[in-house]
Amino acid sequence: MSARQFHDVTTAPVTPASAWAAVRETLRKSCGQRSFDGWLKSLELAGVDSESGAVRLVAPSAFLADWVQNHFAEQLAAAWRVALPGCGEILVEASADAPARSTFGFESPVTETEAQPVVTIEVDRGSQLEERFTFDSFVVGKANELAYNAAKTLAEGGKLGFNPLFLHGGVGLGKTHLMHAMGHEYRLRHPGAKVIYMTSEKFMYEFVAAMRAKDTHSFKARLRAADLLLIDDVQFIAGKDSTQEEFFHTMNELISAGRRLVISADRSPQDLEGIESRILSRLAWGLVADINSADFELRYNIILKKLETQPTVSVPNEVVMFLAKRLSASVRELEGALTRVLAFAHLSKRPIDLEFTQQALADQLRASQRRVTIDEIQRRVCDHYRIRQSEMGSARRAREVARPRQIAMYLAKQLTQRSLPEIGRRFGGRDHTTVIHAVKRIEELRAADAELDADVRLLIRQLEA
Repeated sequence: MSARQFHDVTTAPVTPASAWAAVRETLRKSCGQRSFDGWLKSLELAGVDSESGAVRLVAPSAFLADWVQNHFAEQLAAAWRVALPGCGEILVEASADAPARSTFGFESPVTETEAQPVVTIEVDRGSQLEERFTFDSFVVGKANELAYNAAKTLAEGGKLGFNPLFLHGGVGLGKTHLMHAMGHEYRLRHPGAKVIYMTSEKFMYEFVAAMRAKDTHSFKARLRAADLLLIDDVQFIAGKDSTQEEFFHTMNELISAGRRLVISADRSPQDLEGIESRILSRLAWGLVADINSADFELRYNIILKKLETQPTVSVPNEVVMFLAKRLSASVRELEGALTRVLAFAHLSKRPIDLEFTQQALADQLRASQRRVTIDEIQRRVCDHYRIRQSEMGSARRAREVARPRQIAMYLAKQLTQRSLPEIGRRFGGRDHTTVIHAVKRIEELRAADAELDADVRLLIRQLEA
């Protein structure tokens, strides 16, 4: 822990204490009473740093400190920013008399000279690299092999045949993990290199702030001096004209200077809406690598990889198989479910078996039973009819493309809760009347064409499996 002096809560001005009370109330409402009581209620405010404004919180155990870091970091930071404007980073540490923990439910000895671990939650996480997101912790499978190999090649620092690298895939499939891993690897191989990671929202926020302060030069100079610039979730600058203008010039400067640029989004360049065509052209100019939904084998291996960090915890293979089969929406959901099972087992002192796992994940399993996304539908239909996913949003009207597109629209209407206008937007910005026409047409064809009806039935079974 830093040697800085913290105000003691009992003697400090009322502002930190009243802010903490407000933060607790905000968390109770935003996270729910059950989550608040289980994970956040026991946190205590130790003080606020008089120089930096850093907030120091104490948890009763190292396990709880880790859990708060992994699951409530953003909520804590946001609540503190509102309650105490100008506060610094949020520090969460285990109390001095808490037992050290190596794995769930198992204690490890600590010598008197060893300091208790401190978990840091940055209020401004825009340019930070997550230590846990490395290439070693990334599990490779068919769904992400191209993206992984491209990321490794770029991070090694040798001569590149592509720039920028554009990663795209659905939520929770590993895009952000790979971007942080590239940052770590590049720094390791090139000590002193300037690596900047930020979300597109952070890019926009800093650019607007620089314009208001009439200091855009500093903003431009900092980004354009980066040896490796990583911009995450570029879809969020859609419709932001001035931000896109600056983003385009930043891209040009970096590429022209031979510096490395990595950009991610939740869909391919052809499917991004509200982004200037010249930016899309630049993105497509480099290497476009997609990350698809993890198949059963990859999900199974991801769980095994996670369990390697918990060597003293016994998880039967049938539980691993069950999780890999039932939780297919995203890697993030899968990892979260595993963490939940391990945490519940630790807190309840119960062994992990299939029955316990089903009880611990009852709500999540019910919610995931029939949750199908438009991206999944498009990928499945494209695989079945052997066409490119970009054709789902293209203007081509050839039957070999138009019919699968209509089937995908039909399935999106049947299997998701998305509105007709939203479905139309996900198919190249088409009008909702086009979706209505597609649905009616496929309904007619299913009644008259046995082969097409069989295709649709097969696709529905695959998507709902």
